[in-house]
Amino acid sequence: MSSSGSYLARALSDAEDRLISADEPLAGLQLRCGGELPGTIAVPALLEIVRKARRYGMKLARTLQAQDGTQQISAWAEVGPRSDGEPGCEIAVSSWRTENLPTEEPEQADRLHRQIDCELAELSARLDREQLLLAVETDAPDLAELATAMRAGIGKPWTDFVSIEGDSHHQPMHWRLLDGASLSVPGSQRGWRARLLPQEAPGDDPAGFELLLTAETPLPQAETGKETPDAEAGKEKNAGKGLVGRDIAPVLRQPIARIIANAETIRTRLAGPVAEDYASYASDISTAGQHLLALLDDLSDLEVVESEGFSTANDRIDLAEVARQAAGILGVRAQEKTIAIDAPKSGESLPAVAEFRRALQILLNLLGNAIRYSPENSQIWIRLEDEDGRARVIVADQGPGLSSEDQPRIFDKFERLGRSGDGGSGLGLYISRRLARAMGGELSVQSAPGQGARFILDLPADPGFSSQDALEETPYDNPMRVASFRLPRIPGLRAPNDAAEQPDDEAGED
Repeated sequence: MSSSGSYLARALSDAEDRLISADEPLAGLQLRCGGELPGTIAVPALLEIVRKARRYGMKLARTLQAQDGTQQISAWAEVGPRSDGEPGCEIAVSSWRTENLPTEEPEQADRLHRQIDCELAELSARLDREQLLLAVETDAPDLAELATAMRAGIGKPWTDFVSIEGDSHHQPMHWRLLDGASLSVPGSQRGWRARLLPQEAPGDDPAGFELLLTAETPLPQAETGKETPDAEAGKEKNAGKGLVGRDIAPVLRQPIARIIANAETIRTRLAGPVAEDYASYASDISTAGQHLLALLDDLSDLEVVESEGFSTANDRIDLAEVARQAAGILGVRAQEKTIAIDAPKSGESLPAVAEFRRALQILLNLLGNAIRYSPENSQIWIRLEDEDGRARVIVADQGPGLSSEDQPRIFDKFERLGRSGDGGSGLGLYISRRLARAMGGELSVQSAPGQGARFILDLPADPGFSSQDALEETPYDNPMRVASFRLPRIPGLRAPNDAAEQPDDEAGED
């Protein structure tokens, strides 16, 4: 302990607040805090005092506090302009005290770790007690594909949308085994870690969970300083976006997603019991929020498909697999209305040339519409055709059907045929047809009032894949032909295998 007027350590700084000389123990603290000597002052509290003294050109004196490993340091610091006239400050330290830091309680440590995980998380989702998805939000570009799939699969286990390291059997796992698990995400080159935060509830089992995904690896960058193909693709994608997709949607998406998440917490009573009326209000709020998010997505897609130079990738894809994925994503929504989806069976294949993501987007829209407008206890068929170098996917339902006048209109922008209150925006089919045509295909409809509807996605077939290849790779004699015989019949319209009933003009085509 030093007496008044006596200093334990002295130091000098320059005009850039670099410590150019220092006595012990200040020099040692500088090095242990990660700094160098000479080098920028690494003790935050001391750097703040030095900056103010240099800026004001006057002497300042105050208590200095810093942490040195497991010890807390407090000292009296006097800092003022240098007496030799050089830019910088003279530093004098006295009354140096050290004491051990208090032991961190386990609950306090866990609370701190939770806060850190919440700050670092690039995707968060609300889950119920069975780890089924309730709401999802993210701003990370490489997680957009995952978030879209999760939002379309609300009510399904979150583990269906990621690949967990070391989990080859795909059986349900206890949440404690999944907490901290490493995983990979479709559409992202980064490694991810899952964090499951249980929501407290009376009893031993959690009432629900908050899922957080934090990156274990940084965004990939080429060593030459050039951007990765993913980053360049992202720039090209954003270049086609207008006011909504580039400026408005990113700002609105997060607050709307938080509103949905909080509403779902109330609706499912994760935070505790609430009156039935309040749960119903929360359900309405969640539904309205999901409609707003869907509208933002539609408006963003609208700007993309209408932008100059919009194009799609010419990938070799299997439309049967695309159809199976669409049916899997929307399976829970169909079950809620007791609607059966008869999708292509495992082993059926329909090779085509198109962009997988865009083809899936079209089929999700067609299948979502079929579920929305079909009656309960009905059936939806997804069938395949391969004819004259064209690959076709047909989505047929048992809904109210369309008149011949409405069939061309259904593909118009913002056209909803007078319907309201069903959550639609009137953009889905317009965007889907634009996407189909951008891929060298077409989207059309065959229907009759009261007889359901067939929406037909027609794309170029893959010339490198022959019918004989399909015959050898599947247990069916010819799945593309077998599928067509199972299509539901609509009176007055052509069945795909019945040329005798073919009308002169195909309904619904512009």
